[in-house]
Amino acid sequence: MAKRPRVGVTGNGRRWAPSWWSSALALWIAGAIPVRISVRHDSGDLPLDALIIGGGNDIGPEHYGGDVQNKVRIDTDRDALEIKWIRRAFEQSLPLMGICRGAQLINVVLGGSLHQDIRKMRRHTRNRPGLLATKHVELAERSLVASVCGRRRIRVNSLHHQAVDRPGLSVELVGHDRDGIVQAIEGREGKVFVGVQWHPEYLVYLPSHLALFRWLVSSARQTV
Repeated sequence: MAKRPRVGVTGNGRRWAPSWWSSALALWIAGAIPVRISVRHDSGDLPLDALIIGGGNDIGPEHYGGDVQNKVRIDTDRDALEIKWIRRAFEQSLPLMGICRGAQLINVVLGGSLHQDIRKMRRHTRNRPGLLATKHVELAERSLVASVCGRRRIRVNSLHHQAVDRPGLSVELVGHDRDGIVQAIEGREGKVFVGVQWHPEYLVYLPSHLALFRWLVSSARQTV
């Protein structure tokens, strides 16, 4: 039997953390050992083979030139922890996936910026958050995300009010919703990562979303 790769999953440190438990289940189904990482959870002594940067609070605006006077819920300790892990993933060439806030933070670490509040940008899509796959996203032809998901038009859920604006270095914008808001990014120029603005960990009953975790685990096996 092939060795199960160890995949780190960052997130908040609360005991009740649905995103962590859902991601852990998806990774186990995909053939990996999930390892929780937060300001309260250490990754242990064994090395990781891949990494997920999970969703959560807004990113501190000081990291991307946003309005620092804007009242948002941030976690400075988590920002610092995840920025460190993203940089480590790039230094060690670990396969990387960003979910919602995680996709945004990967872009920020690579020098990109964010729309601090997208609610006024919406014309054809709703601001109401939801866990069910009710929103359509168009994926770029020949993009890695489209190849992994097995389709160019995909239904997703939506829990965000921020999004990628200007792409960072080696970041390609490969998915948009009906309002033109970025919904998926991926690496180029040798950087191996995907970032999705939705939450596939809550949609693992749909093969196209579980496929993202299978891609990460498959990529991780090549590093074991």
